[in-house]
Amino acid sequence: MTDHLPQTVRSDARDNRVRILDAARAVFGEEGLSAPMREVARHADVGPATLYRHFPTKRALIVATFAEQRRACHAAVRDALTDADPWHGFRSLVERICELHAHSRGFADAFMTAFPEAMDFAADRERTLHAVGELARRAQEAGRLRPGFVVDDLVLMLMAHRGLQDTPRAARVTASRRFAAYVIEAFRAAPEPAAPTPLPPAPRLHVTHSPSTP
Repeated sequence: MTDHLPQTVRSDARDNRVRILDAARAVFGEEGLSAPMREVARHADVGPATLYRHFPTKRALIVATFAEQRRACHAAVRDALTDADPWHGFRSLVERICELHAHSRGFADAFMTAFPEAMDFAADRERTLHAVGELARRAQEAGRLRPGFVVDDLVLMLMAHRGLQDTPRAARVTASRRFAAYVIEAFRAAPEPAAPTPLPPAPRLHVTHSPSTP
């Protein structure tokens, strides 16, 4: 029986890790990174000692929790930069970032480096903003993006987008997509105004005067 004990312990440890990460995604996703570790432990139905044995620091837990979102962000940047159409690449990157943020308040906090525990995400943020700057340059040269656009405009947009976290979860993603669509349209270069079509000359009115009555 003792031969099976280490394997059983390893299996329990793997199960606990999975439960902790699932709980962290749920808790941080709804409450943001300010949620305490004990709330994650309670949600995972494990003791604090078990939580800290797997993740000694909150920073380690955050990095593991959002590993999938970080990979998705890297893929979005890569796809956008290799898009043959710079405006399409720019637009799709903005849309995908908004979608990732809408699904998780915690990832939005981490991406925007709102918490010291999320400093590992600073490189992701800088990589993404650098890609936005490059895509913006290409799209402006193609005449598709407003000449006055700067990367800080996207940062302001993402700060405003975080306000959608207060909407009900069921409506959050839909609201995020609408928000992104409106902002992208605002970033689009305005088309040259068409010259007004000349109006046909107004018909001349001929007024007939009746003879005066004596």
